[in-house]
Amino acid sequence: MAAITRLLKPSSISHGRRCSYSSTAAAESNPHATSPFGNYRITRRDPSERNVQWVFLGSPGVGKGTYASRLSNLLGVPHIATGDLVREELASSGPLSKQLTEIVNQGKLVSDEIIISLLSKRLEAGDTKGESGFILDGFPRTINQAEILEGVTDIDLVVNLRLPDSVLIEKCLGRRICSQCGKNFNVASINVKGQNGKAGISMAPLLPPSSCMSKLVTRSDDTEEVVKERLRIYNEKSQPLEDYYRNQGKLMEFDLPGGIPESWPKLLEALNLDDFDERQSVAA
Repeated sequence: MAAITRLLKPSSISHGRRCSYSSTAAAESNPHATSPFGNYRITRRDPSERNVQWVFLGSPGVGKGTYASRLSNLLGVPHIATGDLVREELASSGPLSKQLTEIVNQGKLVSDEIIISLLSKRLEAGDTKGESGFILDGFPRTINQAEILEGVTDIDLVVNLRLPDSVLIEKCLGRRICSQCGKNFNVASINVKGQNGKAGISMAPLLPPSSCMSKLVTRSDDTEEVVKERLRIYNEKSQPLEDYYRNQGKLMEFDLPGGIPESWPKLLEALNLDDFDERQSVAA
């Protein structure tokens, strides 16, 4: 596939979104040089010779995984969530499995070094298989992680998905899981009226089929107190990282106008991928 970075052209963004980004990172003097991290080596390619390398940021419950996964399928690049990498390593007999098990059992945070090691391993494996590009979900979370990541690979664009805290709280409190099939649903019906020049936000509930209705359970950590604390911590720690990427000209802030039906077309438009999506649909 031709590099999708060529499709991304800075434009005037409307619909209440703030957008400040460059479509590609500046090419280094030797774009084909390899950058070592630990035992892993990932080839740095000129942006014109590879697919997109993006990062998705956003508060807990905003939908990073949903939109990153959709774009991954559209662009033909892997969607890499660091939480999945940790779970995969825990389930394996890999070199970090025992160490991770001890960390998780003790309730400690996984170190930057371990996360970057797992990520580097995944990127190297993809490089070996001929994968081009990626979308990172939920990483980096701090400036230190971002700086370490820069020693491993290049990042072209950072998409920061945003919703008001009041909507995020309502959305998180509406989450349900079917205890039998394990599927996720959401019973919240969100309808926030626009005011002071800001657009309203409407999200329809994602209701389960009748076979799951009586088996719905709520996550133990989806209480108002816990959700508010998670958002407080995230907002406190995310601002420096957002400023870091904003100063590099890589940050695109996207205010979600509603659920997937409302937000997906607008996100594609902001990324200048709406025409690409239409061409893919015709080709299919």
